[in-house]
Amino acid sequence: MDAATLTYDTLGFGEFDDFPETSEPVWILGKEFNALTEKEDILSHVTSRLWFTYRKNFPPIGGTGPTSDTGWGCMLRCGQMILGEALVRRHLGRDWRWVRGQSQREDYVGILNAFLDKKDGYYSLHQIAQMGVGEGKSIGQWYGPNTVAQVLKKLTVFDSWSRLAVHVAMDNTVVIEEIKRLCMPWLDYGGAACVDLQGGMPERNGCLEGACALAEEETALWKPLLLLIPLRLGLSDINEAYIETLKQCFQLPQSLGVIGGKPNHAHYFIGYVGEELIYLDPHTTQPAVEPCEDSQVPDDTYHCQHPPCRMHICEIDPSIAVLSFFSDAHQGFFCRTEDDFDDWCMRFRKLSHTRAGLPMFELVDCQPSHFACSVDILNLNPDFSDSDRLERFFDSEDEEFEILSL
Repeated sequence: MDAATLTYDTLGFGEFDDFPETSEPVWILGKEFNALTEKEDILSHVTSRLWFTYRKNFPPIGGTGPTSDTGWGCMLRCGQMILGEALVRRHLGRDWRWVRGQSQREDYVGILNAFLDKKDGYYSLHQIAQMGVGEGKSIGQWYGPNTVAQVLKKLTVFDSWSRLAVHVAMDNTVVIEEIKRLCMPWLDYGGAACVDLQGGMPERNGCLEGACALAEEETALWKPLLLLIPLRLGLSDINEAYIETLKQCFQLPQSLGVIGGKPNHAHYFIGYVGEELIYLDPHTTQPAVEPCEDSQVPDDTYHCQHPPCRMHICEIDPSIAVLSFFSDAHQGFFCRTEDDFDDWCMRFRKLSHTRAGLPMFELVDCQPSHFACSVDILNLNPDFSDSDRLERFFDSEDEEFEILSL
């Protein structure tokens, strides 16, 4: 428990293993590196990821609640990290890099402000903790991967700047039809366009059809998708049959990584080298940060500036959430249509037909008949959560943290 109360100032390079000298490829969030010749590029890539850790001395959650999340907020912080990665790709691009001391871009400041520990941040710890109450989690209670997925889905509804579509794939199944309806609501249910881009948007019953609130130029776009897939890959330990497939997921260009870890001890896994997973660890307590008078954010403590942590893949907890991102932006592999999502489907199906390992989830074109709930209830209504049905599978609470008072 001592490690959980370290401040940022006590962290030094000597306390972390240097990145291994190996000829094996290093995969981080869809990018391949050579550890022998690109070590600085690897560290720059990792450092540029947003790193959210325990904080202390922030305003009380709910006005009278905790002022620190040490001991209970690690999965919430991992959820922030994976959502932060999606927003960086959405607004800054896949190849954006953070440089210490460099003047901050306006979009970057906007992203970071959304995560500051205050009640009015879109994705602050305060918002996540209070939204979790609706998922049956009291403030200060540990979350599992599925609860985090459901909470993030609800919070993104209020972020009109990012305009994300969030889909939580239930029952280990990704339904292509559901996702395309969510990301292109101006299409009819059969996939035919309801929008005439040359003649404007058609009307039905005196009302604009489909995405009637969107500007005409926006209707040609694929609404950026954040896909979350809560999985359980074993009972008490991960089934080794899934290991190769899990590793290959980090090779997909759309990958946002994985949240999970040991029981009640969450990490944000961003890649692998050999048989080791590379991850960012939220279990460090740092003081809460306030913006400067010029609205800039002191951001050094939001970027991990030591070599990334590593864990043997067999040590990971079998309860995880795998995440991917598909955007309409121009940078890198992103595109303005659903082509990027179609590419992900093609890549996953190719992986599923290899003998390297078992597929971790099923990819189908249409909703299976055995699904109990409709797509509209599960993914188009921001007020509904299906987390109760899966909580017993994904949110193990057999072990509890000791909440420290700092």
